[in-house]
This record gives sequence, structure tokens and C-alpha cells, in this order.
Amino acid sequence: MLVDPAASPLSNTDNFAVEGVWDLVRERAERSARQPMLVDEHGTTLTFGDFRLRAERVAAALHAEGIGPGSRVAWQLPTRISTLLVMAALARLGALQAPIIPIYRERETGVAVAAAEADTMLIPGVWRGTDYRAMAEGLPGSRRVLTIGMVAPELADVAALPPEPVVSEDIRWVYFTSGSSGQPKGACHGDSSLLAAARGFTQRGGLVPDEFGGIPFPVAHIGGAIYLLSVLLVGFPAVVVEAFDPAATSELFRRHGVTFTGGSTVFYTALLNEQRKLAPGERLLPSLRLLKGGGAPCPPSVYHAVRAELHATVAHDYGATEVPMICVASPDDTDEQLAQTEGRPIPGLMLRVVADDQELPVGRDGEIQVKGASVFRGYTDPALTASAFTADGWFRTGDLGHLRADGYVEVTGRLKDMIIRKGENIGPVEVEALLAEHPAVAEVAVIGLPDAERGELVCAVITVRPNTATPTLSDIAARLREAGLMPQKLPERLEIVAELPKTGLGKLDKQSLRRTFSGA
Repeated sequence: MLVDPAASPLSNTDNFAVEGVWDLVRERAERSARQPMLVDEHGTTLTFGDFRLRAERVAAALHAEGIGPGSRVAWQLPTRISTLLVMAALARLGALQAPIIPIYRERETGVAVAAAEADTMLIPGVWRGTDYRAMAEGLPGSRRVLTIGMVAPELADVAALPPEPVVSEDIRWVYFTSGSSGQPKGACHGDSSLLAAARGFTQRGGLVPDEFGGIPFPVAHIGGAIYLLSVLLVGFPAVVVEAFDPAATSELFRRHGVTFTGGSTVFYTALLNEQRKLAPGERLLPSLRLLKGGGAPCPPSVYHAVRAELHATVAHDYGATEVPMICVASPDDTDEQLAQTEGRPIPGLMLRVVADDQELPVGRDGEIQVKGASVFRGYTDPALTASAFTADGWFRTGDLGHLRADGYVEVTGRLKDMIIRKGENIGPVEVEALLAEHPAVAEVAVIGLPDAERGELVCAVITVRPNTATPTLSDIAARLREAGLMPQKLPERLEIVAELPKTGLGKLDKQSLRRTFSGA
């Protein structure tokens, strides 16, 4: 069954007809010049008018360093107001920008910079113990390296700036995602694909101008661009958090009355853990109404815990670096839809579920494929692009899932994560969601490990909650049987770890787990 969500119900957000990122910055400044836009933990505040003015001055300073239309700029910067100004400044200059998350080190950063063919790198100097200038200057090849600190460089005289960029289908953004080899691969976007994703996010996500947002995640992740564009589309202010710390960030959010923030399931559980440290009846974030995010599945148990303990709604979304927003959940969806699905496809994006080159009906699991305005233009490596799309132009997400009769989508796993045990396909997400309900389980990953008899065996890897008894394999198997899980899906091996490895924005690194335990 194919879904075209053009008729999906939308919220009344104040969207613009602009097609370019800089056009959006300028238009919002004209409409809301004196309205607050950004604030950080250091007391820096900017209005929408300030943001446009300061971004042009940053653009002038970057232009004086030789950056202009056609420049290819990789930046590896923390989540700061200065970074958001740089993003807007590069959009003003018409440069291609390639954000790199700060946790990347020499190997991953070198691959990303080479893939983007960057002629310039913007780095924060020394940040959180890492000397980014030394790392940048040690990479193969030669390029300009500039430091962007807490305050971005500015020139008051903007007369020398080139004309504002003409809206085009040019590639203006390269974002990186881990490939099957573990090395980054560059996904190419234009302004229009990011704006289409942001419009879908704001329209279906129920965001309104009187929100007070929070940005506690790496702004170099593609979610950073979507959040910035959402702030500009809707016109609400946001707190910028340089490095997420559950206690300190919660205090900052309380001080500013944050109503909506995002990140991933790891972020939701971190806030839950902070709430659980408080006395009964105390609220960690009294103003919080909505949590949104993606990058990893959100078990139903987390949804219900946030509802009961934080008194907020998790409206978890589904996207990828290649397609930043595929499905978006609305806070007006039912509890069942919010807990069990990833929402509905955004307007302008078509979605189908395919197996053996055939579209599948409602309820049947297959690969999710998409086509539409928010889909990326291809990878920096043409060979990867060729294999990523079907002959008729649909992007193969690599995700397994199904459509429901109500138009919502359930993602049940990754094709590469599918466990094939004695010929039986086992989706890890279902088993993980049930194990997450165990009172002793803090986090869980279910993986397949090579086995001579079965082909693969089911292995559950868990972390244990403080002050609880460590469960045994028999314990968790018994609980899963009680939940009605078929015997073939029961874990045959249990591993207890102190911490689950993660990549990017809180996504479980299952490849690392397989490497660790396949030889054990």
C-alpha cells in the first residue's frame, strides 16, 4: 500500500512560501524583529532581528577570509549561538556547508572532510579537552582552518557581501551518516529538502509560536538544521545548550520555562532519571508539555513513563540523515498511536512498503521506501547513490516496518539488524520494547550472533537500573513468555554491560556489540 499524505491534518503554524534558508532568516526578521529567538546558559540573548543582523556581519567576516558563493566549508562546532549564526552566515554567502559532529575524531573527520571536498574548516579551537585545530591541521590535504569561538567573528561593514543567493536546486548541505563500514558517508541536501522536512515537522508536530524550545543535542546533526528552521518557521524562542548535562540542563530549562524540547530516546530517559531523584510530587520541568526526537526507537514503556512521571507527551518522530523527516507524530494523536507508532508521513512525502519488489498491503512488514521533496539528492559517492534508489526513483531506507489502516507507520527494525534464526525472521525492535518494560532493565539492545546450528542466535544486551537485582536469562525469558512472545524470538544469550555503545544522536551501535560478542 502506498501512502500520499497530502491530505494529512495540519496544525496552524505560520509557514512561509520561501524556498531558501537565507530567505527564511530575512522574512522572519521582517515579521518578528523584536521577538526573542535564542538564549544560552551564559546569558546571551538574540531577537529574530538581531539574528539576521549578526548573521550578515558574520558572513562579512567569513567573506573577508575568502569564503563566498561556491566555497565548500566543513564545520565541526559545538551547540552554541555562534554556530547557529555561522549556519545562517554560510547560507547568506551561498556556500556549501558540511557539518561534522564534534565526537568524530581524526579517522571519521578525515573521511567526512574528504567526502565534502572542503576547502575550509571551521573549528572551536580546544573544546572539552580536544584540540580541534591540531586535528584539522593534521588531516591529509590542505585547506583553510578558522577558529569560531563562543563569539563568532563579525564585520560591521557588510557592503562587500556578494548578492543574496538565488534560490536554486544546488546542493548546499552535506550531512554525514555512518555507512555499513562504520565510516561516514555524505548525504547531499539542498535548501528545499531541508525546508520541506522542517515544514512537515512544524505542521504535523503541533508547534505554536508561544512555545519555548530547547536545543540540547549536537547542532551539527541534521536535527540541528531542522530545529533552527522550525524556530524560524514558527517564530518561537529556544535555549541553546552547549553540552547536555541532565541536572544542569534541567535547571536551565526550568529557569526559562521550556515547553518543548527534543533529542532522542536517550534524552528522554535521562530526564526521567533526573525526575526520579526528586521527592514525590516535585516536578523536574513544570512547564514541559512536549518531547520530540528521533534517531532511535522509543519503546512504549518510555512513552508511558514520561506521561506518568514528567507529565509531558512524547511525540516521537521517524527520519534519517537522508530524509530528515519521514513520519511525524502529533501531540493530538491517541495514546496508542503515540506509544506504538512513529506517526504519519509528512505532507509531500510518499511512502510505500516493499518486499521482493512488490508493494505490500496494510499490516505486512517490508522495507520502507520514500519519494518526495524532503528526500536528499544523493551521496557524495555516486556508487552509493546508485544502490540507494530503486529504478523508479524511490529511496530505500533500509528500515523494516508496515503501514496501518489508520495511515500511521510502525518501524520494526533495520534490514541489516534482522535476525534470521533457523529461517525465521526476527525483528529486534519488538523484543527490545518488551524487555524495556522489565523493572531492572535500564537500556537494551537485541542483536543476532553467528551460530553454527541456528544460523543466528538471539542475544539481549542490557544495562541494569541502580538498586535492582540483575536479571538472569531465565528471568527475562519467563517475562517475555508471559507477554506472549513466540518461543523462537526468546533471547538465548544475555550479556550485562555497564553502558551500551552509541553513535551520533543516541543511536545504539549494534555493529560494535556484534563485534564484541560474536567472538566471545
